[in-house]
Amino acid sequence: MSENTNMSFLSHLEELRWRLVRCATAILVVGIAIWFFQGYIMDYLFLSMMKSDFVTFRVFCEVLGVCVEDVPVKMQSTTVSGQFSYAMMLSILGGVVGAFPYIVYQLWKFIEPGLKVNEKSNVKGIVFYISLLFFIGILFGYFIVAPLSVQFFGSFTISNQIENNFTISSYMSMILSTIFYCGLFFLLPVVSYFLTRIGLFDSDFLKKYRRHAIVIILILAAIITPPDVISQVVVTIPIYILYEISILVSVRVEKQIEKDEKNS
Repeated sequence: MSENTNMSFLSHLEELRWRLVRCATAILVVGIAIWFFQGYIMDYLFLSMMKSDFVTFRVFCEVLGVCVEDVPVKMQSTTVSGQFSYAMMLSILGGVVGAFPYIVYQLWKFIEPGLKVNEKSNVKGIVFYISLLFFIGILFGYFIVAPLSVQFFGSFTISNQIENNFTISSYMSMILSTIFYCGLFFLLPVVSYFLTRIGLFDSDFLKKYRRHAIVIILILAAIITPPDVISQVVVTIPIYILYEISILVSVRVEKQIEKDEKNS
């Protein structure tokens, strides 16, 4: 596709359409690959979180001395299409995650021709940094947030007469949404960069509402984690660090904008 910045509106739409087609194709290819390995993925990546020998629990036991037992839960599917539906969901969401760098690259190549030379220079490597932050968030969700949630909810009982029998839908919904949201939360510095760049807010705004942000972060942590203090603290700390990094990013963007204005 041409990178002519004087393209007509319809030409831009056509360009965007082909970019989206490529993204959808990448998601489909990765999703199909995941489909063929879904049994292994389910057994060794997701159901393994209920075992005491899951890597996170082994580290907690060896390093912190906090050991857990296997979660006493039986998995079941209560609808005819239950297992098939979540196999599809696993493949599609896995396709989005696996193809994420390529998706970001395609979107960036659509936006890039409209930027000035100095603007392109300022965001050099943006695809790499967005992908890196996203995957760090995914790993954080997978190794920290999701296992803690499974351990808490799987072990919690009101009465010994009540047995925990998770449905595959509730189990996979909790894990997949938790992991994916963590990936999105870790993009906070990138969001800060672009919003500062377009003038929607500045570093002073982020500093002024720092205390409000802490409250919001605590609420978010409470939503995506089990209702125990340790889990919420474990999730709150890195998200708050990302908020502080966002302030630093915003300050740097402001300095760069001032520099560009002086040179123009």
